[in-house]
Amino acid sequence: MSQKSSISNKLVWVLMGLLILSLGGFGITNLGGTINNVGTVDGKPIAVTTYSRAVQQELTNLSQQTGQQITFQQAQLFGLNQQVLGRLVTQRALDAEAERLGLSIGDENVRDELLSIPAFQGLDGNFDREAYAFTLDSAGLNEGEFEQSLREGAATTLLQTAVTAGVQMPATYADTILSYLGETRDFTMAVLTEANLPEPVAAPDEAALQAYYDANTDQFLRPATRDITYAWLTPDMILDTVEVDETAVRALYDERSAEYNQPERRLVERLVMGSTEEAQAAIDAIAAGTESFEATVEARGLSLADVDLGDVTQESLGAAGDVVFGAASGQTVGPVDTDLGPAIYRINGILNARSTSFEDAQAELRAELAGDRARRVIDAQINDIDDLLAGGATIEELATETEMQVSTINWHAGLSDGIAGYEEFRAQATQVTESDFPAIENLADGGIFAIRLDGETEASPTPFVDAQADVEAAWRAQAVGDALQSLATDYVSQMAAGADIISLGVTVLQETDIARGDFIPDVPATLVETVFGMDLGGVATVAGGQSVAVVELDAINPADLAEGEADSLRGILTAQVNQTFAQEILNAYSTQIRLNADVQIDQNAVNAVHSQLQ
Repeated sequence: MSQKSSISNKLVWVLMGLLILSLGGFGITNLGGTINNVGTVDGKPIAVTTYSRAVQQELTNLSQQTGQQITFQQAQLFGLNQQVLGRLVTQRALDAEAERLGLSIGDENVRDELLSIPAFQGLDGNFDREAYAFTLDSAGLNEGEFEQSLREGAATTLLQTAVTAGVQMPATYADTILSYLGETRDFTMAVLTEANLPEPVAAPDEAALQAYYDANTDQFLRPATRDITYAWLTPDMILDTVEVDETAVRALYDERSAEYNQPERRLVERLVMGSTEEAQAAIDAIAAGTESFEATVEARGLSLADVDLGDVTQESLGAAGDVVFGAASGQTVGPVDTDLGPAIYRINGILNARSTSFEDAQAELRAELAGDRARRVIDAQINDIDDLLAGGATIEELATETEMQVSTINWHAGLSDGIAGYEEFRAQATQVTESDFPAIENLADGGIFAIRLDGETEASPTPFVDAQADVEAAWRAQAVGDALQSLATDYVSQMAAGADIISLGVTVLQETDIARGDFIPDVPATLVETVFGMDLGGVATVAGGQSVAVVELDAINPADLAEGEADSLRGILTAQVNQTFAQEILNAYSTQIRLNADVQIDQNAVNAVHSQLQ
């Protein structure tokens, strides 16, 4: 890395800090002008402004990542301030180490870099000392401090480069990885299902089910629940009590007349030609079958999407309306003079006119208006119901004082029936505590609800009589699986004795060039993984759900490391591994330097910065 590049990297960081400073309004003078540093590392100070900028930058990054504004108090819970301070301590420890080793850049390099920075240039493109001084003064820095920070940053970059230079993993590392990922397998398999069993699995008696239940009680647990009493009111609950004016229904029908009464329409494509003669020639060729509409469109450099008009009415087509609406579906007609020039039209479909009378639409419209009215009725009651709850009314009393209905639910995350189908209820049910006072909450459909947590019930076994159907299903699944495994084991024994898999009387599939990450449908999920652990010519069984596969490995195909794609992958993999390895070495080196450094942190100064960030 060049010295100039090193300076640029440091400068970008500093200028970003200046921008954050100008936006955040935090300055060293906010601390009364008496606290300059939050600590020192081997005598090198960590400035208050440096720490403040770094924390604010991390807050900005975290907010962007999460999509919501993160406060400093929230960030403290994540330990963000400690992470920032630790990083700055490490950086200053490396600065001190670079100085101890005598690493530095000359004055000429610093001067050249300053002269080339656009932020310090005037309108004529030359270095402007007043702009330079003003920018640094705004950040509470002087020229000496800024230039020193550039020197230290460049020297530290030289140190880091020296530590990581020459880090190179051996070529065999990448080849080993590529060989592992690129090799494939050929194999033959038979997937056995219940249909392959010589006889069906017999139905269990109650004693067998009871025994299975006793041995597998943990499979039949009732989930832990939050026991909630709730009152709710939705528009559907009061629809019958809402009056809708007949005039309003008729007015809504008239407003949507175009929706309920649609004229006949056509699905049409229009191709505008250069002249009437050219359009007629195209029509004649299409009619004779020597040319297609699609080819004619393509010959004009267009696609079918370019000429598609969608569904149109006769009126909207103007002069072409009579011609198009007088043709049958599938016909191409024209030429017709249009505002764009002579055109031909293809009719792709006919949409018949649709008319819905007021009498037929009345019920739908009345229900819609009633729903709107019901939502307004509920909305008007919210304040009164809130006042009842604030005055000490219980959930149960809401049923007698209002139209709300009261019920209970043993809620858990798997429920989605009734009120549990509302996301708003589920959110409240998750976080409500027994000490919370009930309050009115809104539902997405315009309804309202209030809840009270009565207690929580731990998970417990479902009684056998209630779980019997599930027990039987689980017992049967295990019985079928055991029978298939027994059959598969028998087939493997026959193959070990010399039988060919094809001679077993089952459907056989052959797979070739299957890689480790390939997916094969309708086979046990672990089949490919199992195959890659087998020896050539080996036979294995792989169970999965209600099937068992018998698989024989036919070939192990090594990866082709000589192909062009392999060279590209080798380069990418080598670069990534080298970068990761170099970073790990630098981290280890930095950690050791920090451990050996004399670190002094002024907690009062740190607290003062935190108070400014609250």
